[in-house]
Amino acid sequence: MEKRVLFRSHWLPWVLIAPQMAIVLAFFFWPAGQALWQSLLQQDAFGTSTEFVGLENFKRLWADASYLASFKTTAVFSLLVAVSGLTISLLLAVMADRVVKGASLYKTLLVWPYAVAPVVAGVLWMFMFAPGMGVVSHALGLFGVDWNHLLNSGQAMTLIVLAAVWKQISYNFLFFLAGLQAIPKSLIEAAAIDGAGPWKRFWTVQFPLLSPTAFFLLVINIVYAFFDTFAIVDAATQGGPGKDTAILVYKVYYDGFKALDMGGSAAQSVVLMVIVVALTVVQFRFVERKVQY
Repeated sequence: MEKRVLFRSHWLPWVLIAPQMAIVLAFFFWPAGQALWQSLLQQDAFGTSTEFVGLENFKRLWADASYLASFKTTAVFSLLVAVSGLTISLLLAVMADRVVKGASLYKTLLVWPYAVAPVVAGVLWMFMFAPGMGVVSHALGLFGVDWNHLLNSGQAMTLIVLAAVWKQISYNFLFFLAGLQAIPKSLIEAAAIDGAGPWKRFWTVQFPLLSPTAFFLLVINIVYAFFDTFAIVDAATQGGPGKDTAILVYKVYYDGFKALDMGGSAAQSVVLMVIVVALTVVQFRFVERKVQY
């Protein structure tokens, strides 16, 4: 039977959720409302004069070729980060789940990258791939690969994808490993007795039971690729070469704080927020159907 909690007072439930509601209102709805209002205004560079322009900022966005190009850049970047990050993390979690000797050390080393700040991760990978003096770029040169992400847009995209995936692997790894360890060993042993090999046991027993964890991480990684990778892009490529790695969240920062177009930047943040909310709704509406709880 379903257990239900009955409160004797009508106001007690509201008191219990009040702290969480206050945080949501203060740090989500209030800034979102400010961004929406500011997207309808036009300000000078110093903020001394403000004019209501309605939807003019949004009209200018759709006429900006560089802004439209950033949609494609963001889509490619987000897809690569989410797919690569989840695949590598799942592989590492499966390997860690089978380790017997030195398992604690192995798991600790895999968790460490999550403690690194995104901007530090971007700087680390930028130095490793620095043209002419980076360790990795020098090693690639020995194999005939001329690495210069300052001039090659494909290499620049590869660099920020690697940095973003490396930063997020630990987070995904922890959830996948916890999910694998929560699967009853008796189910895997029963499949082995029935003659299923390691590969078949994984795809027919373990992975279906991991689908709730995988769906949760898919949503989290999409949001991470859209928002939390700004510092990595800024530290590693600054949107270059040209604007070939200027994802949407970086363009919001660049137009607002460097180009001093506050209205246009606010309009971009509103569009970005709508895109992420729409993607999340689509994932819950269609992808969640394949999740086995």
